[in-house]
Amino acid sequence: MSKRNLFLCFDAFGTLFRPAEPVAKQYADVARQFGLRVNDAQVTASFREAFKREAKVHPNYGKATGVQVIHNTLRPLVGPDQAIPDGLAPRLQHRFASDEGYTCVPQLPSLLQALKEPHPKKGFDKVVVGVITNSDDRVPDILASFGVRVSPLRYGTPIDRAKLAGAVYDIDLHCMSYDVGYEKPDKRVFSAAEELLREVTTQDATSSADVGASSWDKIYLGDDYDKDVLGALDSGWYALFLEGHEQPPRPMPLLVDQKGGSVSEAFIQHRALSVDSVQTAIDWLLGQR
Repeated sequence: MSKRNLFLCFDAFGTLFRPAEPVAKQYADVARQFGLRVNDAQVTASFREAFKREAKVHPNYGKATGVQVIHNTLRPLVGPDQAIPDGLAPRLQHRFASDEGYTCVPQLPSLLQALKEPHPKKGFDKVVVGVITNSDDRVPDILASFGVRVSPLRYGTPIDRAKLAGAVYDIDLHCMSYDVGYEKPDKRVFSAAEELLREVTTQDATSSADVGASSWDKIYLGDDYDKDVLGALDSGWYALFLEGHEQPPRPMPLLVDQKGGSVSEAFIQHRALSVDSVQTAIDWLLGQR
């Protein structure tokens, strides 16, 4: 029996990485470095209001917001005659576009690389790894700052095929709501990822797999039940719910308790399963025949 193909996509924020400290606290720390007299509680309250206002004006996460959240957070906290220091916003922008502001899954690059390397137990012919996120265009840079080899293949961006041909990446594609124009759980975000998967398989001269064929197991792993689990299921994917961020509306079977000989057999009864970590999910996938 021929091996199957795996299309594994991750949520980004909260799944692959998360703030090293609360975002508002980091705002306050940097503001104090620039001489502003603010405390954490003040900045937290102002940040929540600024973020809520921007999300309402620009519901597609991050689109067209620029530095508005930063300015709208700090503006009410400085005196009427005091300007926000010129370098403060760029400093925060840099911080939240790199590993300076975040911490990632332990040993993330090596975990992702294990999915691509030959493995005696790995039951997949081809593995494509992607990111599907309700976030903005900082995600590829954040992941790259942790040492992850990130492909330039991104939905809505012209493709430089010379950079794809023969190259090996830990993450093969990025599909961000910032580019798609729709947010999870909208199935159009998952469809956009499938479009990119077609591009990846087109670049691979050794692969003739049809991305719509039943030979592909499509799995999405995220920490938000409504956006990640329900979005994946509605799009015809399998779903893995990352425990810890929130509780699902009902108890979910654990991935590690599924003893099927293949991914499709393991998910045959429950198309959505729970997992305690990204490493557990990858270890389990590597053990399937």
